[in-house]
Amino acid sequence: MAKKEYRGNNTYLIEGNAGDNPKLMGQSLSDGRDSLYLEFYLGYEVVESRNGTTYKKSIRRAERLGLYLWQAPRSPLERKQNKETLDLAKRIRFERGQDLLESVEGYRLKKDRIVNFHNWYRSYCDSYTKTDKGKIRRAHECFVDFLKITPGYDRFVDHIKPEQLTKDMMTGFTEYLQANFNGETPHTLYARFKKVIKAAVDKDVIRKNPCAGVSIKIDKNKLTKDVLSTDEVTRLVATHYSRENPDIRRAFIFCLYCGLRWCDVKDLTYANVDYANRLLRFEQSKTKGHSSASGVVIPLNDGLMRLVGSGNRDERIFPLPSHTMCLKALRKWVAKAGIDKHITWHCARHSFATNILSNGANIKTVASLLGHSDLRHTEKYTRAVDSLKQAAIDSLPELDL
Repeated sequence: MAKKEYRGNNTYLIEGNAGDNPKLMGQSLSDGRDSLYLEFYLGYEVVESRNGTTYKKSIRRAERLGLYLWQAPRSPLERKQNKETLDLAKRIRFERGQDLLESVEGYRLKKDRIVNFHNWYRSYCDSYTKTDKGKIRRAHECFVDFLKITPGYDRFVDHIKPEQLTKDMMTGFTEYLQANFNGETPHTLYARFKKVIKAAVDKDVIRKNPCAGVSIKIDKNKLTKDVLSTDEVTRLVATHYSRENPDIRRAFIFCLYCGLRWCDVKDLTYANVDYANRLLRFEQSKTKGHSSASGVVIPLNDGLMRLVGSGNRDERIFPLPSHTMCLKALRKWVAKAGIDKHITWHCARHSFATNILSNGANIKTVASLLGHSDLRHTEKYTRAVDSLKQAAIDSLPELDL
């Protein structure tokens, strides 16, 4: 960054030439940091001075970014933080400038000629607020990894223009995902990547969608994750190991017997339990606000009531650590039980559905317990049950008549 040329109010220009709008500015604070903000020029007004003369007064507006730089970074970490913060602020300035051009002038710059798509993607992630933000970031990381190992594309690892994203490249990316990930993960990652590409097309960053006609097809009615049989559930419940987390243990067993997702069980409070009628009532995080079946009611038997216990209404029933910590504990627990399957937390939901279907529950009951708004979402469990039955028959000694 160039030498700071301070104004009278301790502010200085960081980025922005004459005519650029907005400009990236900094303001020195007394705590040893510089606060970053955008300064917009919104025209001028003619005002009259006290002595009766008139003059043009610039109209400016400031947008505080909530970003800060160390004035005198003392360590490699602080210098690294300054660089990353400054890069983010510059990306935000560029996007604000494009939005201003579109709203005032009715056009946007031909950004496909000047934009590094990687930077634009990261900027999109920075401003993205939905719950799948992590998957969107992961999709870009996978795309960069794909570029690194692909001859001819490795030159695009650090910088790629939007017009250099081609259909052939997207085809290669889908093949890379399918070769390196299992289950629904390739489809999930590519779907998030396409979501960002569509946003880029909508904002005129990309003129033609390179993902058009390139897809990863999955059978949405096929259960791809491992499930625990009733015998394996019993074995897991009976297994203990040293330094186990009792809250993780209680929560996973609860999910095995109620079909909850991790994102739902971690937020349950005692207010969700109707002790008089022995019912659990909650809103599903995944579908809350956009599904008629987001509210779920599950009857609780004696064993589940003991798992729940009692406490203050606002207290969490299962005070769980991070999702990563829960998965580590679960893997250790499953291995100790001698179960040779790849069991994630979501497998508890799948195991619950397949086991109660195997024990005679009808599909509408299962759909209601899982909070499915459409039976099509539940049908994959009936197919899983059929495959388990087939596997059981196939396990018998071969008939030799």
